[in-house]
Amino acid sequence: MKAFLMFKDQDFQLQQPLPANEKALIQDLELNTLFQAMSLGDPFLLSVAKQAVLSSLVDPDAIRYRQDILRDCLKNPAVVREIYQIPIDAMENKRRQWMGIFSRYPSGILDNSIQLMELFVETLRKLRTIAETHASSFESEGFTRFFAMIQAELDDEYFAIVEDHLRELKFKDGVLISASLGKGNEGTNYVLRKPLEKTSGWIKSLFTRKEPSHVFYIHERDEHGARALSDLRDRGINLAANALAQSADHIDNFLNMLRVELAFYIGCLNLHDQLSRMENPLCFPTPAPANERRHTSQGLYDICLALTMKQKIVGNELRADFKNLVMITGANQGGKSTFLRSIGLSQLMMQCGMFVAAEAFHANVAAGIFTHYRRKEDASMKSGKLDEELGRMSSIVDALSPHSLVLFNESFAATNEREGSEIARQITTALLDMHIKVFFVTHMYEFAHTCYEKKQDDALFLKAERKAGGRRTYKLVLGEPSQTSHGEDVYQVVFGRKE
Repeated sequence: MKAFLMFKDQDFQLQQPLPANEKALIQDLELNTLFQAMSLGDPFLLSVAKQAVLSSLVDPDAIRYRQDILRDCLKNPAVVREIYQIPIDAMENKRRQWMGIFSRYPSGILDNSIQLMELFVETLRKLRTIAETHASSFESEGFTRFFAMIQAELDDEYFAIVEDHLRELKFKDGVLISASLGKGNEGTNYVLRKPLEKTSGWIKSLFTRKEPSHVFYIHERDEHGARALSDLRDRGINLAANALAQSADHIDNFLNMLRVELAFYIGCLNLHDQLSRMENPLCFPTPAPANERRHTSQGLYDICLALTMKQKIVGNELRADFKNLVMITGANQGGKSTFLRSIGLSQLMMQCGMFVAAEAFHANVAAGIFTHYRRKEDASMKSGKLDEELGRMSSIVDALSPHSLVLFNESFAATNEREGSEIARQITTALLDMHIKVFFVTHMYEFAHTCYEKKQDDALFLKAERKAGGRRTYKLVLGEPSQTSHGEDVYQVVFGRKE
């Protein structure tokens, strides 16, 4: 049995390697805030959320498959949480009731497997009951197939057969084994046989022809004889014990995978509940193929900022279809970095099948998502800040492929503006030639203005809006790069206005 709630045709691998730029993405996009909101302190949910969000999908159909399942989860949260609890309860009962000490002897393996299978039968019954009761409330391909599989494979006949086998494997009437004599009269070809059918009534048993048999008894104090008999029994039940153990492992693996795959959707439900209470809008994005240039949004906001401030956040509109370069300039503390972070977060959330923090969002998938942010001073650095920035850029270039997305935040400003502008220009030009989509927040006027003067059709220029008197709206508007970042506004707010 397979759950197939994360992919159409494969299991979700919780232990697969994360992207090489995992740490940079978490730091620059403040992803730990997102992960904590999804997990609510549960370490297992945290690990699944981290793995799912950072393991981006690049196939729009695979994204839509998860989106449909998540829609079902949002419509039926109580049912989904009840299903998620089933494997958790099974694991807890397994730890509490089942010793879990695997013996190397077939008899020990068989006894343990019988106990485990009896526990799993009750668990699977609960799962089938939910499927029969609530399957009609789900519409997604993933849940429809999942419930159909549960109802088809876990029918009454299945449970009757399993319970009958478990009853027989307890061998309350002894074990019937056949064997052949090999070299030196050693036993060989041990085969476990079905128990003989009992004749009904003592009168019939008197007239039933009995096969000749030989019986011997072992003295109760004959330890060697008892050990030899136990060895014969183990040889006979060995295949049955291994088969039952494999069956128990199969069900155990199914329940574990069900828990893993549902954990992602439970994290999404946790996140959705928190944002809904703040009245922040959420939407399911429309993914486009990687080779298309789509990037349109309405009411886009930084979800991590909303979770931190616990209030509704100002959203932005973006019309960047057919654009490869989006340059962002303007006033200090005007929302540029926050906007850039919202771009990265929405892209990651879209590409793992989640909703995004916006009223509407439409973008092409990215082959890879990379961030290059300015870092604070680090006394442990063995070289200058510019060398460190160029080293990180080199690592990004090594991992890039066409149709990736790179987010720059005040990069290459560790040197003077002329040198920084030239470095930024050459790197940006090279990335655009590789069909990389670039978002660049910068205060370097020379760099931004040079790009603006080219009048490229695939470039968009935004600036942080500043009202009269220096008031910030935290909105980004179309505009030519300005020569000042209006740092004096910040100075006056911090230190007070001049007379």
